[in-house]
Order: sequence, then structure tokens, then C-alpha cells
Amino acid sequence: MPSSARSPRRPLFPPIRPYDTGHLDVGCGHEIYYEQSGNPNGKPVVFLHGGPGGGTEPKHRQFFDPARYRIVLFDQRGCGRSRPFASLDHNTTWDLVEDIERLRIHLGIDRWQVFGGSWGSTLAVAYGSRHPDRVTEFVLRGIFMFLPDEVDWFYRSGTSQIFPDAYEAFLAHLDPHERADPIAAYYRRLTSDDPDVRARAAEAWSRWECSVATLLPDPNLVACCEDPAFSLAFARIESHYFVHHGFLERPTQLLDAARDLARIPCTIVHGRYDVICPVRNAFRLARAWPGARLVIVDDAGHSASEPGIASALVEATCAYAER
Repeated sequence: MPSSARSPRRPLFPPIRPYDTGHLDVGCGHEIYYEQSGNPNGKPVVFLHGGPGGGTEPKHRQFFDPARYRIVLFDQRGCGRSRPFASLDHNTTWDLVEDIERLRIHLGIDRWQVFGGSWGSTLAVAYGSRHPDRVTEFVLRGIFMFLPDEVDWFYRSGTSQIFPDAYEAFLAHLDPHERADPIAAYYRRLTSDDPDVRARAAEAWSRWECSVATLLPDPNLVACCEDPAFSLAFARIESHYFVHHGFLERPTQLLDAARDLARIPCTIVHGRYDVICPVRNAFRLARAWPGARLVIVDDAGHSASEPGIASALVEATCAYAER
């Protein structure tokens, strides 16, 4: 049975700076930015950001006790400080999985905790399916396993019923005959040769997601998503993955993989009112993952920055710190 996150809530750890940064050549013209912070001799953890295409932020270091964790953050192909920016070439789920493994080897880490939210939860399970012996625990948030009904919920039949105003603005960028398949229509614009077409589509795509990511409206988050330095990579890469169905061999590939990961401890954190990835996603994953601990945050949506979600994530990482 799931548990609910309750008060008193745990704050994020104080801001810290990395003690090591660099770019790792992962082939095919890509170099991924990575950083390490916290305790060089601590428990290793790798943070997998969302999107795809979201990139990392300094606050992502703050989910982990810096005295006990060796914290590894990296920007996935094409986004953040990785190079080249907004590139779709050789950018697939399985390329990213092998980038994680290359980074582990490069840093001389034997095994590590894998922490991922939203798309990061997808990538975490994909990585675990290929390299289960390299994972000590999983901490997963805002579950998304790339099942067809999960995609349909956010881009067609679900979120649009709760935020019809934001969805109407999302569709307004498209011609009427394109609106039955908004993902394909946006992808055409985001891969256009015209930079103005790409930029306008990127802003509209990103604004839709950021407008519905929190339980209550967050103007700062929306403003961030409208920033071209973020939105172009985010929208291009995200639509690229959706058009190609996550580069999975079959729709249930990751949910099936979760059943094989049952021996690895896992904590799943999910907002009760997450309208991007509905809470049913987390229940479905927990049922497929015997022994996983499911924590439902009753006053939160999708964003990891919401107080209840952040508190539950900090509680999970602290519980695993001594394993």
C-alpha cells in the first residue's frame, strides 16, 4: 500500500558548489557536461534530469546530504552545457543509457544510486534494465514509462480537460488540420530550417508543460520555460523522443523491465495532483515492482520543486545514505 508524505517536512540541503566539472566525449560528435559535488568519498549517486532535454540546475545538488553523498550531475545529449546544443543526431534513449555507463566508468565508480524524475524516471529504469548490477537503489519521481496512454493523457485527452485554457493556447500555435496530432505538428516546426519557426514553436511547447507542472501556478517556472536558452533544446529533444515513441522496442518494455529489478530497493515519489504524469502511472509501476515503496504527496503536482515532493525525495535519499 502507498504511504502519504506528511509534516514535518524536510528542507533541501544548503546550496553547494561542485568540486569537479568537465566534458566527456561520448562519441558521434557529442560531449556531455558533468559535475561532482559533496563528499568525494561518499556514497555515489547519479542525478537524471527530466525532459528529455531539461538539463541540470544547481538546486538539483540539494536533494542529497553533501557530507554523505558523492553527487554526480550531468546534462544529457543536446541540452544544458552539453555540446552540440539542441542536437537530435544520435540522441536516443539507448545512447543516453550508454552515456551514463561511460560516465560511471570515467569517474571510477563501481555502483551508484540512480535518482530520476519524470523523463529521468524513464531513463533510470532503462539504465537499470541494461546495467542492473551497477545500481544500489533507485529514487524515482513523477513516473513516466512511455506507455501510449501516458503520452495520450498529456498531449490529447487528459491534461487538456483540467487545463483547457492552457491547452487551447498550445493548440493555437498550430493550423486547425494539424491539431489532431499536435506532437507531429510541433516536431515539424521544431525541425524546420527556419530559426524563427523553431523558436516560436519551442516557446509554445515549453510554456504548455510549465503552465501545468505545479499544483498552483508558478509564474517563475513559466518564465524559465519561455527562455530561449532553455526552450529550444527542451522542445526539440522532447518532441524528437515522443515522435519516435521513446525509441522503445515495444510499448511495455520499461514496465516489463521493472519486474526484473525487484531485488533492487526503490522509492517512488509522486504528487497526488500531477496532471502531466497522473498518479496511476506510479501505482502501475509499484505493482510491477514488488518491494518498491510508493509515497504519494497529497498536496503536490508534478514539479520536484514543490515542498512536499522535495521533502519526500530528501527523506528517501537520507534513508539510503548509509546503505
